[in-house]
Amino acid sequence: MKLSSSQTRSSSYLHLLFLLLLILPLICLFSNPSVHLYLIPALGSCQPVKYTETRELTPSKPTFRLLMGILTLPSRFERRSLIRLAYSNQQITGAHVDIRFILCNVTKEDERTLVSLEMMQYDDIIILNCTESMNSGKTYTYFSSLPKLFTGEHKYDYATKSDDDTYFILDNLIKSLKDKFRHDMYYGAGFPFNEKDNPQFMLGMGYLLSWDLVEWIAESEITRSEPVGPEDMLTGKWLNMGNKARNRYNMIPAMYDYKGPDLGDFIPETIAVHQLKETTRWLNTLKYFNMKEGTRT
Repeated sequence: MKLSSSQTRSSSYLHLLFLLLLILPLICLFSNPSVHLYLIPALGSCQPVKYTETRELTPSKPTFRLLMGILTLPSRFERRSLIRLAYSNQQITGAHVDIRFILCNVTKEDERTLVSLEMMQYDDIIILNCTESMNSGKTYTYFSSLPKLFTGEHKYDYATKSDDDTYFILDNLIKSLKDKFRHDMYYGAGFPFNEKDNPQFMLGMGYLLSWDLVEWIAESEITRSEPVGPEDMLTGKWLNMGNKARNRYNMIPAMYDYKGPDLGDFIPETIAVHQLKETTRWLNTLKYFNMKEGTRT
C-alpha cells in the first residue's frame, strides 16, 4: 500500500526522533567528559551535573555529620580535579560527609575566572577573607568562620582541617569515629608520636575537632589574640591554654606520610596518607586504594 506524503513525513520524523534519543547521551558524554552517562536523561540537556549531586556518599541514615575542609591555593585547579575524582569513587556509609576546598581572597583575574567556573560547576569551594598563607592565620579564619557559615540543622558534629596533599580513606575514618567522643574531641596524627593519650598537638596533614571546639575557637580571646603561627602547633597551643580537648586521639600509625611506590608500603587500615605532593604519588596511592566495590587492586 502506498503511503501518503503526510504519512511518509510522520514516519521520517519518528525515525529522526528515535535516532536523536540514541545519540544524545553520546553527544553529552563527549562534550562533557565529567558527566557520568547514567546521569544523562534521555531528553535532557548536556549540562554537567554538579559534583555535590553526582554521587550520594551516604545512602543510609547518617549517625553524624562531618565537614572536611581542604586548605588549598586558587592556582591548583588540577589538584582539586584529582581530589574530586578520588573522593567521588569512595563508597561510605554511616555518616554525612561534605568535602569543601578552602581558599582565601582570590586576587588574580585569571584565577578568579577559573575559580568562579569551578564554583558554578561543583559548588564545593569556600572563599574566606584572609591571607593565602598556611601560617598567616588561614586556619584560624577557617575554623572561626564555620559557626557563622553553618548554623541550625546545617551544623556538623566534626570539622576537619586537611591539606591538599593528604588523602583520607573515608570509610576507615568513619569507622574509627564511631566509638569516639563528639564533644571536646581532638583527633589526628599526634605529636609527640608516642604520646597516645594526650599529644601536645595534631600534625597539620589533617585533624578533626568536635563542633563545640570549633565554636570555642570562634569565640575565644585566646585564639583571637594569637591567630598567626605554625598552624598545627598553634591549634594545639590554643586548646592547651584553654584547657580544652580533653578527649584526644592519636591515630598513628593509621595516619602516615607517603613512604614510596611499593604497594607494600600501604596498609589496609589506613585513615590518611600525607605528602602526596606529586601526581605520581597520588596515582600510586589510588592504585592501592581502589575504591570500586570496596576492593583493592
